Amino acid sequence: MTATSAEVLDRLDAIRVWPYRRRVLAVLGAAYFFAFYDIVNIGDALPAIAKQFDLSSSTSAQAISIGLLGNIVGSLAISVVADRYGRRLAWTIALVMLVIGSLIIAFSGSFTMLLVGRFLCGMGIGAEIASAAAYLNRISPTRLRGRAGCEAAVWGYVGFAITPFIALALVPNFTDGWRVMFLLAAVGGFAVLPFRAKLPESPRWLAIKGREQEALAVIEQAESFAAAQGPPPEVEQLKPAITRRPFGVTALLFFVIWLIYYVANYGWLTLAPTLLTNQGFSLTTSLSFVCVTGIGLVVGAAASVRYSERFERKFMISIGLLLFAAAMIVIGLFPVGAVIATFGFIASMTTGFAVPLMYVYTAEQFATARRARGVAVGGGLGHIGGAAAPLLILPAAAASFFAGVGVMALASLIAAALVLFGQRMTGRAQ
Repeated sequence: MTATSAEVLDRLDAIRVWPYRRRVLAVLGAAYFFAFYDIVNIGDALPAIAKQFDLSSSTSAQAISIGLLGNIVGSLAISVVADRYGRRLAWTIALVMLVIGSLIIAFSGSFTMLLVGRFLCGMGIGAEIASAAAYLNRISPTRLRGRAGCEAAVWGYVGFAITPFIALALVPNFTDGWRVMFLLAAVGGFAVLPFRAKLPESPRWLAIKGREQEALAVIEQAESFAAAQGPPPEVEQLKPAITRRPFGVTALLFFVIWLIYYVANYGWLTLAPTLLTNQGFSLTTSLSFVCVTGIGLVVGAAASVRYSERFERKFMISIGLLLFAAAMIVIGLFPVGAVIATFGFIASMTTGFAVPLMYVYTAEQFATARRARGVAVGGGLGHIGGAAAPLLILPAAAASFFAGVGVMALASLIAAALVLFGQRMTGRAQ
């Protein structure tokens, strides 16, 4: 790295307040919103899809698995584009895949066509999340990267929380209500595309590509905007940078963490309506439970913003995953309405708290030059766990409801332990 590049990064890290217009976080928040909306809409629609195409629960759940496989392909492919050519092209491709995939699902005449659309939609989701997480980590001053990442991810959890309410209004009441859910995703995704062209390029990425003058221009604008916000707050000195582990070692660790955790995460977020209807609750009642518990996602995500920089992130993540496991065990032991609503809310709240921190924590483990690829291998390739979730949880749930949610609890416990093997990066210079 040249002296000029080092100067660029030092000047970025010296900024103490968010140095960009709020629309930057708003656009990133929209990326998370529609990506997360598209993650869970398939689960809420699944009982109606199974009925319309005359499918069993295990067969219809293929739509979840193939979407998550698409997520893996999309995140890995787009990470190479993002690292080599920047985020503008990467995000445009991601959004186009998401929109086209949603449209195919909305107008699918067969389950096979629906699976094709879901794979393409999954590619877009994976590409969106990998690009957004890496980009936020690249443009943020070190002291603010946790808060900025969590603040953008809050809007993803708003998407998670809103989706069941939309499903409750559409799916039980209209034969093709589930199709409208995907049409809304396509329209919303298309609407945000023009706003992305105005986002600043990452000064870190420009610097490592040898485009120091462009990077300095971005930094100068950021410094000017930050200065206009008034006196900066007093902050602690940055901790010295540490030597990162080899890329392969870190990528393997975070692949395993996300692989195992996604069994729990996607089990709860996408299979809850199916598990609850199989347990004897009506579709309307099951979606009502999901609506109530989903509010916890937003509460937890808001808490992650507040505490993202106060404590070492890996410890907060581990505590959140432990609480999720405890909530799942209680739900499995006492599957009645009040318990499901209360502890489902707690489970969702811990998910909303831990996952934004995990996105930030995963991204900061990797050097800038390979950050998007690192996130893609961890959070992207790790979606194999989410794709496998129906294959693990539904057979277990066929034996007993407790066994089904017990799989989620066990996966979360293992992930909570593995997170502790990551390096301490909170407050450290990049």
